[in-house]
Amino acid sequence: MIYDYTITTGKGEELNLNDYRGKVIMVVNTATGCGFTPQYAPIEQLYKDYHDQGLEILDIPCNQFGGQAPGTDEEIHEFCTMHFNTTFPQMKKACVNGENELPLYTYLKSQKGFEGFGEHQYKALLEEMFAKADPDWASKPDIKWNFTKFIIDRDGNVVARFEPTADMNEVEDCIKSLL
Repeated sequence: MIYDYTITTGKGEELNLNDYRGKVIMVVNTATGCGFTPQYAPIEQLYKDYHDQGLEILDIPCNQFGGQAPGTDEEIHEFCTMHFNTTFPQMKKACVNGENELPLYTYLKSQKGFEGFGEHQYKALLEEMFAKADPDWASKPDIKWNFTKFIIDRDGNVVARFEPTADMNEVEDCIKSLL
């Protein structure tokens, strides 16, 4: 269960996810130098619109995809607050795939695997890039790119996974349905 995990905040403090029991949670791996970085704006809007109703957002910067989250945790935080006025909690930069992945991500991926990118201007580019690297990429639950979002309901169940190509209105609809 998601409440069994802890993660480290950008300030180095341990955050027990049990503290979020009864909340709707969105966990998202982010990057400051990505084509999807502008998603910080609608994510912040979700936080402003729904935090008082029980939404929590856990932003976990990740540098595993094209080195698009360079810098220290402090530099990433400064970038996000300066360019997108983010107020939601930001965690310590971490891996979401591989031998050093956060145990939280091992759990999330076991609950909701990759189901495709859906229609998006970057779909063909991403699919071609992954197919060159691994012919079986689509059958693996790994996080494919920055800004993959997992939605957890108030009971701690992972109910949805949205790839970075997903329409943010769909993400919002999912969150609203759980609040």
